[in-house]
Amino acid sequence: MATTETTTDATTVVVDGRTPGRTQGLLLMLISCLPVLGSVLLAPILPAMQDHFEGTPGADALVPVTLTVPALMVGLLAPFAGRFVDRFGRKRLLVIALVVYALFGTAPLWLDALPAIVATRAGVGITEAAIMTCCTTLIADYFSGRERDRWLGLQTVFTAVGATVFFAAGGALGAAGWQTPFWLYSVGAVFAALAAVLLLKTAPSTAVGGPQERVTLPPIPWDVLRVPVIFTLVGGVVFYTPIVELPYALDDLGVEATAAIGGIAAIASAGTAFGAFMFGRVAPRGTAVLLPVAAGLAGIGIVIIGVSPAVPLTAVGAVIGSAGTGLMLPTLLTWAISTLPFEQRGRGTGLWTSAFFIGQFFCPLIVVALTAILGGLGGALVVVGVAALVMAGAARAVLARPASAIA
Repeated sequence: MATTETTTDATTVVVDGRTPGRTQGLLLMLISCLPVLGSVLLAPILPAMQDHFEGTPGADALVPVTLTVPALMVGLLAPFAGRFVDRFGRKRLLVIALVVYALFGTAPLWLDALPAIVATRAGVGITEAAIMTCCTTLIADYFSGRERDRWLGLQTVFTAVGATVFFAAGGALGAAGWQTPFWLYSVGAVFAALAAVLLLKTAPSTAVGGPQERVTLPPIPWDVLRVPVIFTLVGGVVFYTPIVELPYALDDLGVEATAAIGGIAAIASAGTAFGAFMFGRVAPRGTAVLLPVAAGLAGIGIVIIGVSPAVPLTAVGAVIGSAGTGLMLPTLLTWAISTLPFEQRGRGTGLWTSAFFIGQFFCPLIVVALTAILGGLGGALVVVGVAALVMAGAARAVLARPASAIA
């Protein structure tokens, strides 16, 4: 039986004499990379899919939707996943979600109807909502203090590196056919088996009665979550702007070689990983210091990309901006969930995940709208960069106030 001792600053989990450590942490890091597949794996094969379904009505809209619908589903459903996490447990939901993730993810290997493939992609998004919420909640359950900060920073490092690896894998596997990259989703079944064996089942120390007893959940602390969630919504837009728009900015500068664009994007991704890695080292400085710095770096980098007349300067801006977003992501997450007790942590994580992925989904739409209004991508990027700088100033002002005033 799992027992969890929860205090205001630490969580200790003991299961049959075991406590979570590096094995559980690394497994959660690897599983956290899986939702990135929905964002980057299909990007290299979209043209091939478009050609394959050329005669399908609505293919021009439906093929791009296969890339974006998982993120939309995560944004819409993560709060519900958080409620399931708090009510029925983290480990059980995670194992089930990983199995279903593998089934939905590999389904396009046997399907050749575009609407059915879009439906399976929505199913992937539903499972990703559960996977992301469970992984992040378990990190917060298993670790506390500096260790928790380190693992939350590493979660962003792993997902940033995973994005680069999956993008390359999608391109390489796509050379063998547009369906081939979908085989990668089968790894979900492998992780389900590992999670069932290696992860520790957590339960609140206040839990009473048998496993069938209905648990009454305490209400969500909106006074604690409201402001971090709003900042995370904006942060989601800022975070994905360099990732999504850098290739277009380079194309506007005359860079047409896919290898060159991929190389610069990989360098920017390394900046994201560096910023996230540094979070574990600088986390003691606190959100009031780190969030303004992170948003400020992101804003400066995005503005540089927007105004840059040359590729080298664009690359510099991408690295600066990505380092800022890499530091910003775990900072926002820590701000939102670090003070939540066990019984509220799943729903708090779900709300945070929802805000972040909704920002991701709307990021390209906002940039496209600004590009049309301002007559060019450069102006749109400057507006987003300035918005990030405003976010930095607002964060500094809000976090400098007493906690009671922030609510």
